[in-house]
Amino acid sequence: MRANLLALILIACCAGCNSKPASPDEVRQKTAEATAELKDNAKAVAQGVREGLTRPSSDKPLDLNSASKSKLTSLPGITDDAADRIIAARPYSDVHQLLDRRIISRDEYNKIADSITVK
Repeated sequence: MRANLLALILIACCAGCNSKPASPDEVRQKTAEATAELKDNAKAVAQGVREGLTRPSSDKPLDLNSASKSKLTSLPGITDDAADRIIAARPYSDVHQLLDRRIISRDEYNKIADSITVK
């Protein structure tokens, strides 16, 4: 976002450095293009922040017994198939049952262990 703002300023400054003065229509068009790019990037940043705030973490772990498939697949390394297996094997009394029942691999478990719980 900061880079886009700098690009917009640079475009405005370079317009004054040209030997041929830019017409108001050219300035308007370049400004509109830079603004549109900035808007797209701002939307991407907002979406990233939203995803980061809702992603399960050690502070807000995901309950294996009630999590939706989409929440489960938001965990690192958990595919649609793994989420289906987790849901099908409910209920859980302990998170280690994912390993005991061979629902997911040790590597998959290690990636999500801090982000899951059982209630």
